[in-house]
Amino acid sequence: MKALILAAGYGTRLYPYTRFLPKPLLKVNKRPIIEYLLDKLIELDGLSEIIVVTNDRFFKRFGVWRETLPFKRRVRILNDMTKNPKERLGAAGDMNFVFRKAGFDEDYLVLGGDNFFKAPLTDFAGTGRKNAPHMTVGVFDIKDRQEAGHYGVVTIGRGNRIVKFAEKPTHPESSLIAMCLYYMPAEKSDLIGKYFRTSNSKDAIGLFINWMTKQDTVFGSTFHDFWIDIGRIQTYRKLKSLFEKA
Repeated sequence: MKALILAAGYGTRLYPYTRFLPKPLLKVNKRPIIEYLLDKLIELDGLSEIIVVTNDRFFKRFGVWRETLPFKRRVRILNDMTKNPKERLGAAGDMNFVFRKAGFDEDYLVLGGDNFFKAPLTDFAGTGRKNAPHMTVGVFDIKDRQEAGHYGVVTIGRGNRIVKFAEKPTHPESSLIAMCLYYMPAEKSDLIGKYFRTSNSKDAIGLFINWMTKQDTVFGSTFHDFWIDIGRIQTYRKLKSLFEKA
């Protein structure tokens, strides 16, 4: 299994924090947020490689950061070669870039680099393996329908199957949202490749997930502990304040 951390965004909603730093390298409690993800990844059995995909603007920044890691040989930084927000590939486009560059001969555990959650990844990875050859998406009840409208909203049916997905709906039907966390079995590489060959919507990851639910069984795995992303200034400040109060 390979891990892929999506870190090629330009963080425009987080200016001025991201003027010189990418979101995953912003610090929370004196540590880059990406390192909290690495803590969970290195606990997983059978993990062959950790790939971080970024853009040309922040590629050197990630290279300098990688040198500080005690296990740097296990981490590979890939440059998607985009130089500004207008050129960005988006989360789905960067996934496709990595799958083509690094190969899809192993299962992938894909994570958004601006995710923060307390639960370990061992249970999710185990559930993903159990659900193979079908894809598994991490989901979380944010308990606020208005806030859920900033994310992809999911409906879970029998057997934890995702039966409906809406990307950033104006009127969310529930507060259950999709985290940027996916287990993608290698058996689905051909189907995933088909999306990128046939779809013009390569940017938003939600459009890809919605397409997958219409093509194949996609499972949801619910996280019950704390989760937040730092995609917006208010959520980044909220996470920082929680650590300051702890």
